Amino acid sequence: MKNKLRDLSLLPGPSGYEDCVGKYLYRYYRTVADAVETDTAGNLIAVFRCGRENARRGMIFAHMDSLGLIVKKVDTDGFLRLERLGGIPEKALPALEVLVRTEEGRWLPGVIGSRSHHAASAAEKSTVTPYGELFVDVGADTAEAVRALGIEVGCPIVYRPRWEELENGRCYGTAMDNRGGCAVIMDLARRLREHPPEDMDIYLVATVQEEYNLRGGMLAASAIRPDFAIALDVVLTGDTPDAGGTPPARVGGGPALGMYNFHGRGTLNGSIPHPGLVELVRNTAREKGIPLQRFASCGMLTDASYVQLVGAGVPVIDLGFPCRYTHTPVELCSIRDLEELAELTEAVLRAMPARTDFRRNYADEG
Repeated sequence: MKNKLRDLSLLPGPSGYEDCVGKYLYRYYRTVADAVETDTAGNLIAVFRCGRENARRGMIFAHMDSLGLIVKKVDTDGFLRLERLGGIPEKALPALEVLVRTEEGRWLPGVIGSRSHHAASAAEKSTVTPYGELFVDVGADTAEAVRALGIEVGCPIVYRPRWEELENGRCYGTAMDNRGGCAVIMDLARRLREHPPEDMDIYLVATVQEEYNLRGGMLAASAIRPDFAIALDVVLTGDTPDAGGTPPARVGGGPALGMYNFHGRGTLNGSIPHPGLVELVRNTAREKGIPLQRFASCGMLTDASYVQLVGAGVPVIDLGFPCRYTHTPVELCSIRDLEELAELTEAVLRAMPARTDFRRNYADEG
């Protein structure tokens, strides 16, 4: 798990430009899956078939994109002006190392400028600079020099990828959200290869553009038409001095069951898990002795919010791993939590009853 997570975290892959991550996953999937498919959006789908005709379909998915920035303008003196691609925190940006993708697909280094401390006013030293006032310095002196590098308006920018291992089985890097989820589905692929599913076809999906507009998972589900779906993503923690224990999830406490999410701003969407899936996850975790935390939050979403709306409706549930400092360049998680998340997800798939009916039964008078 550690090696997978490290490799994935060191690959640039912002929303819409997930190629480096997709190619890495494809090379692995083609060695273990029954089939590997892609779609026009860029979702990568590894299929594991049980061999039964008209078998049920389970979709387990994690988004492979990260948030980033977009070149909005190239100044005459060679500096790049920025637009956000996803929920970038402005306070984390000044003096940050970045990579800029050229039109030809090369990733070039740059740095987000920050006014020298000696020249900053007292007010500037204690305020957050809006991203519209920031700029990226790639070392060029003119707009023509920038364009000669292959950088144009619309080129994406990411935090310079990094990964570091810490004490106590923990690590941090630039894209734990959601390369951690991708590492888990890679581990699930290995498990399914060693012990193929018996009575359902499993689709492991690495989705695109989650950080931008949460559309990749919905497009994949529209093609797969799963009988149920499980989203693997980060959950926020409350285990740092500034959080005060809210939310209650903590790094090292095991995987988390998402019980509620709602965005509340712009995108009025969210998800409440299907009660049948909640019961199955709870019982499976108890039987396997896997610790299970709970998570509920307003202000964030996962792909599950749109996957649930496909066709006549898809029963969905969010399973996650606790992650600190989300959307910053130093997202931190526990490798053990990821291992337990993979173990739990596999166990849930194998514990799924052969003839599960997810329709709500209002006629039961018991």
